[in-house]
Amino acid sequence: MTVTELVSYEAALAGYDPVMGLEVHVELGTKTKMFCGCSTELGAEPNSQTCPTCLGLPGSLPVVNAIGIESAIKIGLALNCEIAEWCRFARKNYFYPDMPKNFQTSQYDEPIAFNGYLDVQLEDGEIFRVEIERAHMEEDTGKSTHVGGATGRIHGASHSLLDYNRAGIPLIEIVTKPIEGAGTRAPEVAKAYVAELRELIKALGVSEARMDKGQMRCDVNLSLRRHGVEKFGTRSETKNVNSLRSVERAARFEIQRHAAVLESGGTIVQETRHFHEDDGSTTSGRIKDNAEDYRYFPEPDLVPVAPAREWVEELRALLPELPRVRRNRLREEWGVSEHDMQSILNAGAVEPIVATIEAGAPADQARKWWMGELARNANESGRALDELPITPAQVARVTALVAAGDLNDKLARQVIEGVLAGEGDPDAVVDRRGLKVVSDEGALGTAVDEAIASNAGVADKIRGGKVAAVGALVGAVMKATRGQADAARVKELILEKLGVTEG
Repeated sequence: MTVTELVSYEAALAGYDPVMGLEVHVELGTKTKMFCGCSTELGAEPNSQTCPTCLGLPGSLPVVNAIGIESAIKIGLALNCEIAEWCRFARKNYFYPDMPKNFQTSQYDEPIAFNGYLDVQLEDGEIFRVEIERAHMEEDTGKSTHVGGATGRIHGASHSLLDYNRAGIPLIEIVTKPIEGAGTRAPEVAKAYVAELRELIKALGVSEARMDKGQMRCDVNLSLRRHGVEKFGTRSETKNVNSLRSVERAARFEIQRHAAVLESGGTIVQETRHFHEDDGSTTSGRIKDNAEDYRYFPEPDLVPVAPAREWVEELRALLPELPRVRRNRLREEWGVSEHDMQSILNAGAVEPIVATIEAGAPADQARKWWMGELARNANESGRALDELPITPAQVARVTALVAAGDLNDKLARQVIEGVLAGEGDPDAVVDRRGLKVVSDEGALGTAVDEAIASNAGVADKIRGGKVAAVGALVGAVMKATRGQADAARVKELILEKLGVTEG
């Protein structure tokens, strides 16, 4: 089915309720793999970070990564989960070329964390609770690179290259319970959940959770059921979606696709699907297996995991301030409304603002520049705020130059423009472009005299009591000084020279 055959989103939701399940894989930031001592560092030569264990060679035995278990418990606690007193690893059996053992060491019916929830805030401030089914430990697979085709996928490729450096990387898979009741906001809920989960993971320090680097990826399961029907429909699973925007788009597309198939009398196939960033569509991958098809059985080479309750409580006590609590605290400290804080959050400006304040900028000035000039630049360039080539310390320096009277807002915008253009730090841009405020009283006085002389009629109006006309003379001085004068001081000088008192 092509994109043009989809029903409209509104028509799809008029007849059906969407039900979602989100499976998020988080790559842990451990130094070694989950079951061996191989390095997890990115960027190494293909197949240079492998050993008999992660290659699945006969006779090799796994040893569990203790930091991986600790990270899993932290994640479970932060998600309000129960932590298992005893759990085991299992073998998930299936064949794929990037699976060197022909099974994945995972957890099945005995996850380390289960039965939790995460409250997420939508763009209008509404809180939606997403219930968590489980968070379990497993290992990643290797990486296949399909060569010779037009799409980079296996279909049409002439051959494939395999890199097992990633095989065995520690993963935590976080699985939601069926998400019901979101209605038309289902795609927004999916995006908000993954965004909140990403912030939580980063706050815990267990992963950088960079979706663009594959450190966090989401499988979007979706089905539709007619209004008033209790039984879930057949689901599709869109695999490895790697951005917040794409999570939302994938959910929206699948809602429209499912509705189109059902309305035409067709049947939804339970399958995995690929998401396409260029047009937001999905295409069929393979028929989706059920759990019994994986022939799960307990991993015989690993002992059960039985975290002591004392240790679990120690980890609970060490949890950092979690994202929603922190945002509420920052909102109060910054003195902004819930609406303004939501705008800051939606813009991805919380962390840049925090870092700019930590670098010495007043809170209101940090918000002003990140939510103003820098947000505008990010929108125009199609980048996220934290992708702009300017640091919080540089923004803080700009605010310091404004506070010192060396720059006004207009000049400060030019300085930021220069930094973004790669011209150096703020001070270097000021020197190179000659952007300092003209503060020499003699030079300003001369400019004011010239403006009065050139605009005698306006000067007479001001002397006659029309003080508002002073703006024209201020503008003339600012033009003469290329905007590098202090407008407030220019206005004072003009009124002094004309013998007029404001007010």
